[in-house]
Amino acid sequence: MSVGDVEFGRALGELVAGRGAFVEVTGDPGTGKTALLGRLARLAGARGIEVLRARAQGAEGKPYQVFRDACAEEARLPWDSAGERELVRALLRRCGPGGLVLLLDDFHHADPASVRLAEHLAGEVPHGPLLIGIAHRPRQTPTALLAALDDGVQDGCVARVEPVPLDAGAVAAMFPAEPAECAAELCALAGGNPRVLRILAVLGTDPELWPARTDAAAGPLLRAAAPLLAEADGLEPDTAVVLAAAAVLGEPFRLGDVAEVSGLGAARATRALAELSRADLVRPVPAGGQLAFRHPVLGHLVRHRMPPGPRLDAHRRALALLAGRGAPAAARAVHAEHALTGAGPGGAPAGALAALTEGAAEVFAEAPATAARWLRVALGAASGDRRDTETRVRQALDCCRALIAAGRPEEARSLGHEVLRSREPLPEPLRAEAVAVCVGVERLLGRYAEADAMARTVVDRLPRPLAGPLPEPTADLLFEYGLLHAFRGEAAEVRGLIREAYGAHGASGADTDPGSRTALRVLAVFCDSYAGEFVRTAPELAACARLVDARPDTVTGRAPEVLALLGCAELYLERFTDAHRHLSRGLAVASGGAHKHLAVNQLIGLSVLDQWAGRLDRSQRHALEAERLAEEIGAPDAAGLALAMRASSLLWTTPRRRTAEALALADEGLRRTVPGAGWWAGSALGLLAMGRLLGGDPEGCLRTLLDEGGEDLALIQPPARPTLFALMTGAAALCGDFDAARRSALAADRASHGLGRPAFQQAQADRALSVLALIEGDPRRAAELALGAAAAFRSLRMPVLYAWTVIGAMPAVVPASGPAAALAALDEAIGAARDCGALLLVEEGARVRAALTAAGAGVGAGAANGVGGPAATLSAREREVAELAASGLASRLIAERLVLSPRTVDTHLGSAYRKLGVSSRMELARLLARSAGRQG
Repeated sequence: MSVGDVEFGRALGELVAGRGAFVEVTGDPGTGKTALLGRLARLAGARGIEVLRARAQGAEGKPYQVFRDACAEEARLPWDSAGERELVRALLRRCGPGGLVLLLDDFHHADPASVRLAEHLAGEVPHGPLLIGIAHRPRQTPTALLAALDDGVQDGCVARVEPVPLDAGAVAAMFPAEPAECAAELCALAGGNPRVLRILAVLGTDPELWPARTDAAAGPLLRAAAPLLAEADGLEPDTAVVLAAAAVLGEPFRLGDVAEVSGLGAARATRALAELSRADLVRPVPAGGQLAFRHPVLGHLVRHRMPPGPRLDAHRRALALLAGRGAPAAARAVHAEHALTGAGPGGAPAGALAALTEGAAEVFAEAPATAARWLRVALGAASGDRRDTETRVRQALDCCRALIAAGRPEEARSLGHEVLRSREPLPEPLRAEAVAVCVGVERLLGRYAEADAMARTVVDRLPRPLAGPLPEPTADLLFEYGLLHAFRGEAAEVRGLIREAYGAHGASGADTDPGSRTALRVLAVFCDSYAGEFVRTAPELAACARLVDARPDTVTGRAPEVLALLGCAELYLERFTDAHRHLSRGLAVASGGAHKHLAVNQLIGLSVLDQWAGRLDRSQRHALEAERLAEEIGAPDAAGLALAMRASSLLWTTPRRRTAEALALADEGLRRTVPGAGWWAGSALGLLAMGRLLGGDPEGCLRTLLDEGGEDLALIQPPARPTLFALMTGAAALCGDFDAARRSALAADRASHGLGRPAFQQAQADRALSVLALIEGDPRRAAELALGAAAAFRSLRMPVLYAWTVIGAMPAVVPASGPAAALAALDEAIGAARDCGALLLVEEGARVRAALTAAGAGVGAGAANGVGGPAATLSAREREVAELAASGLASRLIAERLVLSPRTVDTHLGSAYRKLGVSSRMELARLLARSAGRQG
């Protein structure tokens, strides 16, 4: 049921019964009042009731003009107040057998006589089948009519209907192609107002981008904004000039500033602003005696429609006004940009270039796109001035940084290369600064070889050991160089250089940037943690965390990068709470459209933490947002890892019959990353391998790990090796390759030992050793290791890995602890999986439980000897394959008999071997024979 249908239905019911009714539709401009009147007209028409409509044209119209327009009675009725009764009688005469509906829109513009008649009708509805419906804006409606309508509502004479603002769901339905987050932003900025929403659908939610989009979509924008602009078109000349001056100043604005910029003087500007307030185009700001537009988009549209000459003059006056007041550079830069854009050669206003440069520095952290635009304007205005090359180069490099932060790396790359191609030789510190900027953008775009070659043009010429104090540009270049190698998977190669740079930076008590020095220290710690030096890194990591926690976000421009590096290092060292805190803080610093490349890193890290913590839906959302941002800025490595991360979280929540979709996404994610030993590719590789194992493809898991990571996983970062060796162990066991499983399990344990045996890494190694113990026929040891690993995961608050480990341990737990204890542990694991939405594990746990329960007494009878318990965990197909293999049939003959592929037969047979703790067909035959004898 639509808004107002109840009130409309009741009013139409009165009409059909021969009684009069009055309906008021009230609300702000653009909220849908006219649409509601149209709804009432359709409901009336469906009942066969005549409908008359009109729209009020203005207070200066003839008496009762809106009523007369509706009834076409202008020629026959008097124009004075004595005609009120005659007009009502004429309306009643027009009523047909089913009555008459009279709908009057924009009634806040009605002439005084029409307003008085509406006041009368609101308190005393005519005795007859006449329904009066008016739509009005309460801010512009005469107070006497508002009072009469309120009284009518209280007395039950007036039915009031107010449009309901659109919610995020309704907006998402209107724009199905937009992500849900964008629809929610549109809804919030529009305040649920449909008219404003249609305009914002063209302009977007970022006011900084409105100027460019206004020109690009002039036609659709003008159509969407026509009702809004029509309100400004009928203004008196002075009022229109003041409205334009306010639009140039931007909101909020003061009366005195408007008077100055408009050039009309205080008295005329005051009268014009009063008129704008009555027209509800501007409204007072709650505090400070300032004014603002009804909606910010109105001011933008008014300013955009100004003729170029008056607009340029207004911006020049505004710039001079704010400069004389000593306003912040960012406020002056708004007007300097327009004053310079429209200025001819040599026509730049005084102080405009300085305002743009200083203003860009002020807004860089929150609005890098604006900073880049202002710097572009400054560079263009100074292009003919060859006197200060160093200043122009610094402006260009600052513009590159702003473009990177705004998510436009290709533009930054083009401008940075332009600087390096300069015919004029650059001083060495300035050249190092330019190279650092270009290395950063090449890394971001996945062009690692180019970035490395560029960096080495300076790094290879540095004196070693590095002498202090280290110049700031050199420190920045070494930071970028270290970051590049960390992402390439070569952190170990630059650890020494970064630690040396940290020591040299600030040596001899030099006055260096403490934020930059902290960034080098954190990067050194990250490189150590990436290389697996956990024991040595732990105290230094704690010291870095204290330093970063003590600093405000804006102390250094590298704050988001430092927080990302710190959070990732803490993730490696299993300080998950601190990692979540620093990654979340970094994401907040990199929010609002700024530093998109850094937000990607924060989001991926948070997605990992969320998956481990069992927040699978949130993990998918973080990964999806990271993927969107990475694609937006053209970072293929980051987009690939984000896609693989999303697929991994999706896999846990997907029923087994639909795992192919998630695996395809994970495979695509790995293919998007740049091949090699980089962090991105290595992480995506691990996610794909785990996905294939979970999806029932152990051969694919092994193939992925061996082909991409090497047999000893030398191409993978050390902290990931225990986990991947554990995956390799389980996959090899399922494939029946017990020698490979043994090698991988021992490698997992060695890798964990090399990291200092932290809890998470050791739990992964113990999972692998559990499989090895089962292969070697020691289910008690296998159960001890597996349940110990599960307990470690649980203590780390990793419910998904806990549940997966317990469910997979059942072939060992049943013979080691008995069916009752096994079922209790299994039920607890299934509950943990269900609580975090891991449907894949819930299904697998239920399958294992059904097998154990179905075995009944047989499980208990054979459990003590390790026979009934393991055999009961086989699936129906595994049992079928195992029995045929025990009878002496080769895999090819089994495949022919069961209409399977030989590979599938080997997979089922390998799974049966692992679950039963045997390593040959002879052992399998003896085990099944004993089991059959006991059950018989």
